[in-house]
Amino acid sequence: MYPSPIQNLIDKLAKLPSVGPKTAERLVFHLLKSSPENLTALSAAISELSSKVTRCDLCHNFATQNPCEICNDSRRDKKLLCIVAKPQDIAVLEKSGAYNGLYYVLNGNFNPLQNQATAEPAVAELLAKIKTTSLQEVILALNPDMEGETILLYLNKLLRQFPVLKITRLARGLPIGADLEYADEITLENALNGRQNVK
Repeated sequence: MYPSPIQNLIDKLAKLPSVGPKTAERLVFHLLKSSPENLTALSAAISELSSKVTRCDLCHNFATQNPCEICNDSRRDKKLLCIVAKPQDIAVLEKSGAYNGLYYVLNGNFNPLQNQATAEPAVAELLAKIKTTSLQEVILALNPDMEGETILLYLNKLLRQFPVLKITRLARGLPIGADLEYADEITLENALNGRQNVK
């Protein structure tokens, strides 16, 4: 339909998450209208993903050094470990400025219900990490959906073998600015169960 360089890029972009053939086509034609400098800069930025970005051996976050800056930071609280589903979750938590411990990123394909085999390496490494460090608390910072809850219950059961380890999860409930009328039943239940005294 198009010259092969155009069609080739459309096909490659269409394989990205949330990008279908039509969106890929629009992106390619937008790029064709861009200046050569912008195209060169974009190409260089994509190339740097493979040449300069690595995975931290300690927490599995993406970084430009190994171990990453967070794991290498002596000011971080080494007694706290926050378990997240994906690297993007670390960025969100760091922006809050409310947490100063270490992280552990689960593999993206970690799902104990669907495939026990893919869960084993991530779990074995996590358990070994807990055994060989002086952790006092593990925070399960997982998404409040079916998969997140399943992983949370699975990890909670495994972590019970460490009786001195405090296991916590993120609080759940109504977000600021939410309207009770539009809240779902699970959110309302969590909000009621986690109610606090008015100071």
